[in-house]
Amino acid sequence: MKDYIKVMKAVSDPNRVKLLKILQARVMCVCEIQALLSIAQPTVSKHLKVLEEAGLVTFTKDGLWVNYQVADGRKSPYAATVLGNLRHWLGDDPEIRTLVEKTPDVSREQIRLKT
Repeated sequence: MKDYIKVMKAVSDPNRVKLLKILQARVMCVCEIQALLSIAQPTVSKHLKVLEEAGLVTFTKDGLWVNYQVADGRKSPYAATVLGNLRHWLGDDPEIRTLVEKTPDVSREQIRLKT
Protein backbone atom coordinates (compact mmCIF):
# COMPACT_ATOMS: atom_id res chain seq x y z
CA MET A 1 0.00 0.00 0.00
CA LYS A 2 2.98 2.36 0.56
CA ASP A 3 3.72 2.64 -3.16
CA TYR A 4 0.09 3.37 -3.95
CA ILE A 5 -0.10 6.16 -1.35
CA LYS A 6 3.20 7.65 -2.58
CA VAL A 7 1.90 7.87 -6.16
CA MET A 8 -1.47 9.26 -5.13
CA LYS A 9 0.15 11.92 -2.91
CA ALA A 10 2.52 12.85 -5.73
CA VAL A 11 -0.34 13.59 -8.10
CA SER A 12 -2.45 15.36 -5.47
CA ASP A 13 -0.66 18.67 -6.08
CA PRO A 14 -1.79 20.76 -9.08
CA ASN A 15 1.76 21.94 -9.89
CA ARG A 16 3.02 18.36 -9.97
CA VAL A 17 0.21 17.37 -12.35
CA LYS A 18 1.09 20.34 -14.59
CA LEU A 19 4.73 19.32 -14.41
CA LEU A 20 3.91 15.79 -15.54
CA LYS A 21 1.79 17.09 -18.41
CA ILE A 22 4.57 19.33 -19.75
CA LEU A 23 7.13 16.54 -19.35
CA GLN A 24 4.88 14.38 -21.52
CA ALA A 25 5.56 16.90 -24.29
CA ARG A 26 9.36 16.74 -23.98
CA VAL A 27 12.40 16.31 -21.75
CA MET A 28 13.15 19.46 -19.75
CA CYS A 29 15.58 20.90 -17.24
CA VAL A 30 14.57 22.63 -14.00
CA CYS A 31 15.04 26.13 -15.45
CA GLU A 32 12.70 25.37 -18.34
CA ILE A 33 10.06 23.96 -15.99
CA GLN A 34 10.50 26.97 -13.72
CA ALA A 35 9.97 29.34 -16.65
CA LEU A 36 6.79 27.57 -17.75
CA LEU A 37 5.19 27.18 -14.33
CA SER A 38 6.42 30.52 -12.93
CA ILE A 39 7.43 29.00 -9.62
CA ALA A 40 10.73 29.19 -7.73
CA GLN A 41 13.58 26.84 -8.61
CA PRO A 42 13.68 25.21 -5.13
CA THR A 43 9.95 24.53 -5.40
CA VAL A 44 10.37 22.92 -8.83
CA SER A 45 13.19 20.77 -7.45
CA LYS A 46 11.07 19.65 -4.49
CA HIS A 47 8.17 18.73 -6.79
CA LEU A 48 10.52 16.77 -9.04
CA LYS A 49 11.92 14.89 -6.04
CA VAL A 50 8.42 13.86 -4.92
CA LEU A 51 7.57 12.72 -8.45
CA GLU A 52 10.86 10.84 -8.75
CA GLU A 53 10.36 9.03 -5.44
CA ALA A 54 6.89 7.97 -6.61
CA GLY A 55 8.36 6.54 -9.83
CA LEU A 56 6.67 9.13 -12.05
CA VAL A 57 9.75 10.94 -13.39
CA THR A 58 13.37 10.07 -14.00
CA PHE A 59 16.40 12.16 -14.83
CA THR A 60 19.63 11.94 -16.73
CA LYS A 61 22.69 14.13 -16.37
CA ASP A 62 24.23 15.81 -19.38
CA GLY A 63 27.27 17.74 -18.20
CA LEU A 64 25.95 20.51 -15.97
CA TRP A 65 22.36 19.91 -17.08
CA VAL A 66 19.92 17.55 -15.40
CA ASN A 67 17.18 16.51 -17.79
CA TYR A 68 13.84 15.25 -16.49
CA GLN A 69 11.38 13.05 -18.31
CA VAL A 70 8.26 11.06 -17.56
CA ALA A 71 9.21 7.62 -16.23
CA ASP A 72 8.42 4.41 -18.07
CA GLY A 73 6.38 3.14 -15.11
CA ARG A 74 8.58 0.13 -14.35
CA LYS A 75 9.17 1.20 -10.76
CA SER A 76 5.54 0.84 -9.74
CA PRO A 77 2.36 -0.53 -11.31
CA TYR A 78 0.51 2.40 -9.72
CA ALA A 79 2.86 4.90 -11.36
CA ALA A 80 2.47 3.10 -14.69
CA THR A 81 -1.32 3.25 -14.46
CA VAL A 82 -1.40 6.93 -13.51
CA LEU A 83 1.08 7.86 -16.25
CA GLY A 84 -0.83 5.86 -18.85
CA ASN A 85 -4.12 7.48 -17.93
CA LEU A 86 -2.65 10.95 -17.55
CA ARG A 87 -1.70 10.87 -21.25
CA HIS A 88 -5.44 10.96 -21.98
CA TRP A 89 -6.58 13.14 -19.08
CA LEU A 90 -6.74 16.93 -18.81
CA GLY A 91 -6.09 17.64 -22.47
CA ASP A 92 -9.17 19.83 -22.52
CA ASP A 93 -8.15 21.84 -19.44
CA PRO A 94 -7.39 25.40 -20.63
CA GLU A 95 -4.43 25.92 -18.27
CA ILE A 96 -2.85 22.58 -19.17
CA ARG A 97 -3.43 23.17 -22.88
CA THR A 98 -1.74 26.58 -22.69
CA LEU A 99 1.27 25.18 -20.82
CA VAL A 100 1.69 22.31 -23.29
CA GLU A 101 1.41 24.71 -26.23
CA LYS A 102 4.13 26.95 -24.74
CA THR A 103 6.47 24.03 -24.02
CA PRO A 104 8.24 23.98 -27.42
CA ASP A 105 9.02 27.70 -27.13
CA VAL A 106 10.96 27.42 -23.86
CA SER A 107 14.67 26.70 -24.17
CA ARG A 108 17.46 26.64 -21.64
CA GLU A 109 19.67 28.58 -24.04
CA GLN A 110 17.25 31.52 -24.14
CA ILE A 111 16.81 31.40 -20.37
CA ARG A 112 20.58 31.50 -19.86
CA LEU A 113 20.87 34.56 -22.11
CA LYS A 114 18.32 36.43 -19.99
CA THR A 115 20.24 35.88 -16.74
